[in-house]
Amino acid sequence: MDIFDKIRKNRGALGQYQKLGHGYFMFPKLEGEISPHMTFRGKKVLTWSLNNYIGLANHPEVRAEDAKASKDWGLAYPMGARMMSGQTQKHEELEGKLAEFVGKERAYLLNYGYMGMTSIIDSLVNRNDVIVYDSESHACILDGLRMHMGKRYVFPHNNIENLKKQLERATKLTDKTGGGILVITEGVFGMAGDLGRLTDIVALKDEFKFRLLVDDAHGFGTMGKTGAGTGEHMGVQDKIDVYFATFAKAMAGIGGFVASDEDVVDYLQYNMRSQIYAKSLPMPIVVGSLKRLELLKSKPELKDKLWIVVRALQKGLKENGLDLGDTESPVTPVFLKGGVPEATGITMDLRENYGIFCSIVIYPVVPKGVIMLRLIPTADHSLEDVDRTVKAFSEIKKKLDAGKYIKEIKSPLAK
Repeated sequence: MDIFDKIRKNRGALGQYQKLGHGYFMFPKLEGEISPHMTFRGKKVLTWSLNNYIGLANHPEVRAEDAKASKDWGLAYPMGARMMSGQTQKHEELEGKLAEFVGKERAYLLNYGYMGMTSIIDSLVNRNDVIVYDSESHACILDGLRMHMGKRYVFPHNNIENLKKQLERATKLTDKTGGGILVITEGVFGMAGDLGRLTDIVALKDEFKFRLLVDDAHGFGTMGKTGAGTGEHMGVQDKIDVYFATFAKAMAGIGGFVASDEDVVDYLQYNMRSQIYAKSLPMPIVVGSLKRLELLKSKPELKDKLWIVVRALQKGLKENGLDLGDTESPVTPVFLKGGVPEATGITMDLRENYGIFCSIVIYPVVPKGVIMLRLIPTADHSLEDVDRTVKAFSEIKKKLDAGKYIKEIKSPLAK
């Protein structure tokens, strides 16, 4: 079969809804200044879809630093990959401050979190090693696993008893191959907001020999006393062997970093193909990230404000009978029952009649028969925003229970 013919006949799990939802349900355009109130299709909406956790995206000091750095350096400098011609003192300064903040010996910058994680996994293990990972790991982890030439075992989400069984299997195999074991999980699981069971996992180090890699994209800047992440929140940051986070969430930027022992990071910087063969992060992004990290550390009131909004939102939704699953983080999922027709109707009702914009998740991301509306609170949201949202969600739940969304609804984009 011709490759193009195959593509035309199979649009993929989400692509099959492309004609119905492109520009509305998928690839929507939020316009205006980044804030809780933006414009969607010409209307003002209260948005809960931006990972601007502590409100740094439009913080005046951040905007000023971004503008100055762009003027001073332009977007081209430094030219080339870090290894060849893209190394600067500012890159090293940011790495040093990140390592100190998360309690590790060394950190290394990543151009993008997604490709950084895939490359970290690829670099850390070889065909003799075994990877054991949580079943709900992010797509960047799964793509990294696909590059692994050795064995990998999955344990059901946060199931520590099953993790032990997989570690037993992995130990038997590595006894024969001479390899090691890498366990991978997340600090905050970005879809459902629950936390990886880091305390229970690190406790298994007394029984099994393995190293632990934690993806803390949603925990960095939001969890822990200082914002150093989920490991700090649980008191096990020093037991995380390889710590990974991105700048795309609490830092409201681009890029990410990996932190670990000095010799491990030294090894990674010479072996991560996604970084060796990619252009260095532009200077304005590095300088802007330094300012963002400074504010994250020096203004704890930003994280405190985030959590005031989080607690008010989650408390209000729960009191109105909404199911938030097991979230223990700012990520606020609302689980409802239904399929594509109900999901379509709910989303349109929220956006068109209530002026509320949030992300909607359906099968295959969640099981069939489940609809998940994901809310991302930020320090910029107000308690008035919370009250308005709780009231709206209470009303849509009543409509859903009464069967109001059961019929197929045409996309607003339909001719």
